[in-house]
Amino acid sequence: MNKGETRNKLLDAAARLFHEQGFAATGVATILREAGVNSGSLYHFFPSKEDLLKGVLERYTELLHPIVLEPVEQVETDPVERVFALLAVYRRGLEATGCRRGCPIGNLALEVSDSYPRARPGIDRNFRNWTDGVTRWLAQARERFPAATDLETLAEFVLVVMEGGLMLARARDSLAPFDRAVAVLRGHFDRLLQGAVREQQSSGTTNRDDVTDTNTGGSES
Repeated sequence: MNKGETRNKLLDAAARLFHEQGFAATGVATILREAGVNSGSLYHFFPSKEDLLKGVLERYTELLHPIVLEPVEQVETDPVERVFALLAVYRRGLEATGCRRGCPIGNLALEVSDSYPRARPGIDRNFRNWTDGVTRWLAQARERFPAATDLETLAEFVLVVMEGGLMLARARDSLAPFDRAVAVLRGHFDRLLQGAVREQQSSGTTNRDDVTDTNTGGSES
């Protein structure tokens, strides 16, 4: 096993265990056992457990597009519907785990942001990258939103809905809070899209195809 493979094994094992058990509850010995490497290899790459946490956060940043965003882009061509297809991915994760675990970054944000301030920039970077990805999707449909719509703020609102919905679903052991939050978000998007049509109509720029496209909303995946 070369050094790159060893490092990746450590990061993969730590990421999975932090998600399943939490950062504080995961011991270094467990990470070593699950990764199949010795302690010398761990401390060669990561002098402390907190350094390993920072490495995990960096890895999440690297994998966001290929693992989370790109698969959605491959199956959904409509940029607005990609937002709801992405939320559906998180819903399936909730369903598969019986409303356990939630978002790995959201979990770490709640657990370690205050106790391990060195990890905070990595957590924030992951959230920003997520919202940047959603913003890029929304920007592809810029003309379908009212001119004054702040797409970055809208993308951040999508993140808030997702994280809050996951947290409530876990607390109540039910998918219902997540589904209600997404339904409210869908209504907000519908009102924005309809507002853009009215705005364009008032300025005389709307054509029949614009109206048809805006009023054709895909159902939540």
